[in-house]
Amino acid sequence: MHIRNAVSSDAEELSALLNEIIRAGGTTALETPLSAAEFADWFIDGKFPLVCHVAEHDQSLVGFQSLSLYGDPPKGFADIATFARMNPKTVGVGSALFPATKAAAKELGLEFINATIRADNVSGLGYYAKMGFETYDRLLQVPLLDGTPVDRIKKRFSVGAGHHTTADA
Repeated sequence: MHIRNAVSSDAEELSALLNEIIRAGGTTALETPLSAAEFADWFIDGKFPLVCHVAEHDQSLVGFQSLSLYGDPPKGFADIATFARMNPKTVGVGSALFPATKAAAKELGLEFINATIRADNVSGLGYYAKMGFETYDRLLQVPLLDGTPVDRIKKRFSVGAGHHTTADA
């Protein structure tokens, strides 16, 4: 698997990857599909993204991970988003992406990486725990577009704390 910085020309393929996840439901707070232009603005070259890495495998993009300042986070914090292709699934995408994201966070002088995960996203909660994120807050009963209330778990990774994960090996 090859990890590199995302570029604008990746937006078409990455928006299709993300939209498949959005349509499947149950794992992302995003509920409305994004056009390639919207994707590029949100994750690659808009006002809020700091960095976005992609994972390539067998000539296709199998996942991405971004850091952004969307929503005016506290100073020294950035939000992380991680998505991996559902079909065909490639094992280890998130673990392969995180070292590059962590290095970028250090270069940017961040203190913490924040992850806000739906409480019903068991795989996402497990992934962030495996990467060394620690729970620090819970947002109760955040409604989905259809009104269904779902808690959000807030986890953070201390950039300077020297966490080691299996991905560091």
